[in-house]
Amino acid sequence: MIGILKKSALALALAVGVGGLAFSAQAKTELTMYYPVAVGGSLTKIVDGLVAGFMKQNPDIKVNAIYAGNYNDARIKALAALKSGHPAQLSVMFSIDIYELIEQGAIVAFDDIVETADEKAWLNSFYPALMGNGRTQGKTWGIPFQRSTIVMYYNKDAFRDAGLDPEKPPATWQELTEMGKKLTKAGGERWGVMIPSTGYPYWMFGALTMQNGEVLMNGAGNETYYDKPGVVAALQYWRDLGAKHGVMPQGTIEWGTLRQNFLEGKTAIMWHSTGNLTVVKKNAKFDFGVAMLPASVRRGTPTGGGNFYIFKDTTAEEKKAALKLIRFMTSPESSAEWSMKTGYIGISPAAYETAALKKYVAGFPPAAVARDQLEFATAELSTYQTGRVRKLLDDAIQAALTGAKTPEAALKAAQAQADRLLSGYR
Repeated sequence: MIGILKKSALALALAVGVGGLAFSAQAKTELTMYYPVAVGGSLTKIVDGLVAGFMKQNPDIKVNAIYAGNYNDARIKALAALKSGHPAQLSVMFSIDIYELIEQGAIVAFDDIVETADEKAWLNSFYPALMGNGRTQGKTWGIPFQRSTIVMYYNKDAFRDAGLDPEKPPATWQELTEMGKKLTKAGGERWGVMIPSTGYPYWMFGALTMQNGEVLMNGAGNETYYDKPGVVAALQYWRDLGAKHGVMPQGTIEWGTLRQNFLEGKTAIMWHSTGNLTVVKKNAKFDFGVAMLPASVRRGTPTGGGNFYIFKDTTAEEKKAALKLIRFMTSPESSAEWSMKTGYIGISPAAYETAALKKYVAGFPPAAVARDQLEFATAELSTYQTGRVRKLLDDAIQAALTGAKTPEAALKAAQAQADRLLSGYR
């Protein structure tokens, strides 16, 4: 009888133990995070590595990091999951998605999640230029992560071949045109410059318009300025690079293949995301440089890239865990690692004070160009109805570059339609 009781007690103890383990496993907070990749390469492995580092430090939190495609894919998948009743808790999405996400009631402001003085200080630790697409209505909705500016990559060997000083890239539109003519070889063997006009043409255009002293929208997301004279003149210059000056192919230039064209020597200069920097560094078979974009009346570039967002339809525990993950991913150490491995900007001054990034920049000065250019940066085009408003501009740009419409006619038509879309938000 005593033996039976001992066996029963042992069985009960084992059951309680197993049940306790099961309860412990179930008690682990689980997060699903979508993230995009816009420039290709091995960025998924880098994200997975950062997430693994976080889980090692936080064994009570499990993170399912899901690569979702490009920025548009990530937004569509995250919102679809939200509507399906099985939402992600957080996602990296376009910084310019902010108005759409707010309008749909999809995200929560970080101001409503942070509690401690340290957490509140963290909200103000990032470069102000990167917060232009993260703050509105007096609150912070997006935290910068894979952020960029447009930079000018140039082939120093091509400059030497053309009799140009490889340490003096074009600093003005006039110099870009003049140097572009010297760099261009007949028959399309080598172009002087290429600016991509598919994928994200509005983004490249945001650089040209700011260089010409104009911005594309207001800070409230309910007005655009597509037809202002300086904006029209900027598009005319872009078209003239190909149609008049012959330093760039006429028509459209593909975003996705431009980096390879540069690496193969088909263009001496390309404008592209700083997110390409590490790939270019690893693969260029020639001496190359990186410079700020040239000026018309001033220098200028829009910021770009993705922010972290936390979805509203999450528990308090999940929000706390998501905040912890985002703080880890945006810490100076993580940001420094991300910047060195990708070329994206270290998102805070503290990132550039880490020993690792200090050493990297000292040995590879191009890594600081995108950061230094933040002094001349503006927010990326973002409004209510942002997808439709942005497409109007993309279509206008491509119509002008292909010669289907004059820059003035294309932009006036786009502005009229944007006004109709945004009138209800004023």
